[in-house]
Amino acid sequence: GRGLVGSAIEADLKPTRNTLDLMDLDATVAYIQANNVTEIIHCAAKVGGIKANMEQLGEFFYANMILNTNVLEAARKCGVTKMVSFMSTCVFPDDATYPLSADQIHNGEPHPSNYAYAYAKRMLDVQSRAYRDQYGCNFVTVIPCNIYGPHDNFDLENSHVIPALIRKCETAMEQDTDFVIWGSGKPWREFMYVGDVAEVATWVLNNYDSPVPFIMSPDEEVQISTIAQEIATVMGFEGAIVYDASYPDGQLKKPSDNSVLKQHMPDFEFTSIQDGLKKAIDWYKANKKDVRS
Repeated sequence: GRGLVGSAIEADLKPTRNTLDLMDLDATVAYIQANNVTEIIHCAAKVGGIKANMEQLGEFFYANMILNTNVLEAARKCGVTKMVSFMSTCVFPDDATYPLSADQIHNGEPHPSNYAYAYAKRMLDVQSRAYRDQYGCNFVTVIPCNIYGPHDNFDLENSHVIPALIRKCETAMEQDTDFVIWGSGKPWREFMYVGDVAEVATWVLNNYDSPVPFIMSPDEEVQISTIAQEIATVMGFEGAIVYDASYPDGQLKKPSDNSVLKQHMPDFEFTSIQDGLKKAIDWYKANKKDVRS
């Protein structure tokens, strides 16, 4: 409830790791019952960037499998009327055709850099559909692209690309060194500001009842090198940006099919990458002593 996505969603209850252990099924059931919870947006997960995913394969698989299974089973037992669970674009097969569409999720192996996390996230789709078919549960899933913004994780060992780049740019400025980017900078990614994600997720909770995963993504991809340059500009870095190609890039492109979002929310306006990065950087500067790092 206090993570990147949870912090942006308006809700009556926002349990934290200190108040609810989702790895404990009985505790999760007790919490839902005690608080008369009828609707859930499930955005809890063990997450990280490409480095963390490659180094902690078993940990990522186990933690996400257990907590996802527990949350859905607890919701079923307690008669929760609606649940929206967050998946990830990494669930798609490595050799999927573009744009990525919901009907391709189980058509092949995910990318080897994060296959453990990807398989655990795929099971949210399987479990949600199984509970719908057997128990009549109105459990739906969403697939967001790369999310960024306030309350992100800025730890260099475990963060995603945008918070990692913000930290690295700041360090380069403080130490008067190059701004070093892992990889070639050539991959293209879709980025969605967390406030937009929260708005769409809330709409899905109130309006979308299909078992087909709902893809959240904007209309454009942005190259990592462009993101790095934009961060440097916003933060006032005037040194050299250097790309370290000894680190892996992951997939070159991952454009996704947001036609369902556009069909249901035709007037939705996405926050531009320029505006979103400025908001994220301003929040980071104002909250540096309290950020996850």
